[in-house]
Amino acid sequence: MNKKVIIPGIIGLGLLAIVTLFLVKKPGFPNSGVAETADLHLPVMRFGLPVDSFNIIEGIVKPGQNLGEILTGFGVPMSKVDQLSRNSEEIFDVRKIRSGQKFFLFQSPDTVRKACYLVYENNLVEYVIFGLSNSMSISRGEKKVQRMQKSASGIIASNLWNTMTDNDLNPMLAIELSKIYAWTIDFFGIQKGDKFRLLYEEQFVDTVSTGVGPVHAVEFEHMGKNYYAFRFSQDEGFDYFDDKGENLRKAFLKAPLEFSRISSRFSGSRLHPVLKIRRPHHGVDYAAPLGTPVVSIGDGTVIGKGYQGGSGNFVKIRHNAVYTTMYLHLSRFGKGVSTGSRVQQGEVIGYVGSTGLSTGPHLDFRVFMNGTPIDPLKIDAPPGDPVKTDYKQDFIHTRDSLTVCLYSINWHR
Repeated sequence: MNKKVIIPGIIGLGLLAIVTLFLVKKPGFPNSGVAETADLHLPVMRFGLPVDSFNIIEGIVKPGQNLGEILTGFGVPMSKVDQLSRNSEEIFDVRKIRSGQKFFLFQSPDTVRKACYLVYENNLVEYVIFGLSNSMSISRGEKKVQRMQKSASGIIASNLWNTMTDNDLNPMLAIELSKIYAWTIDFFGIQKGDKFRLLYEEQFVDTVSTGVGPVHAVEFEHMGKNYYAFRFSQDEGFDYFDDKGENLRKAFLKAPLEFSRISSRFSGSRLHPVLKIRRPHHGVDYAAPLGTPVVSIGDGTVIGKGYQGGSGNFVKIRHNAVYTTMYLHLSRFGKGVSTGSRVQQGEVIGYVGSTGLSTGPHLDFRVFMNGTPIDPLKIDAPPGDPVKTDYKQDFIHTRDSLTVCLYSINWHR
């Protein structure tokens, strides 16, 4: 897998101050004009605290452990813990300390080893500092996030997610690509031998990856056809366009959930897995783990929600005067989803389940055109706005520059 860095990021460099001290002319000694230099090392800081001034103990919050148990274990009296908890209410709710998260206790370096500060890492970026002196201060901080411009390529062996993980790439890149091509490529139909190369940014904190994006350009070869995506801004915000300047965003998503498989297709006569009789199946079944988020494939109004016989928990959405969609066998509904409510494209409207007549967790997805069921895999949705005339030359310049970079990336398995 090619993971060439295009513009190297600077991560974790120590600071060194070089101070030039000029000799002051003294009686009897001529000024030779020679300068002396001295290296003054600035103190190493962590969480804004000088490391050399403390003894530091690193720990992990245990299941059921709270702030009081952590601090009293290092000799902090419970009375001080109670006051610290009260003082921190407006800055950080100490009840939200979670097991598995790291903490660091900064102790005085003397033989007494008095607890001076407790630093709790809320996540990879954010942390809270509890000052344990008489003033008992509480403050929040964030680590510096470094951004690196990177490139990568891959050839699909099984699926997109596994291709990322097998080649030491952040698997969230698979999510990003599925969003970019949500209207263009059906990732449930991805083929062995399909391949991609892309230019993207990745964020790091202390050399640990904290996320990816934005993706600047992609070439995705699917079933022998190349699909390009270029990130470009016109008027308000960014969007993705193909090499001809057509918007990749369409009226409907290609699928209502990510990274699963089609277990049953649209059919006029299918053997029902529960009833064991043949009858029409006017939908597409997506097999997916219980609780997988299900999203609306387009903007619309919820015109039905509830439980209905063999369909189990369902949501029905009217998108316009022509198209309506249904989502069946849900385990539960999305937050705020109710009959009459508006939903946006990509909004979670429920979660995969096995309610109604079902042999296991899956989504039965149905599409109706003018009230007649149609194959969801054959929807022809119109594209969004293309690159406007006023921006055409800027887009061509951006596209051509990014294409040169894409073509410089070798294909790697």
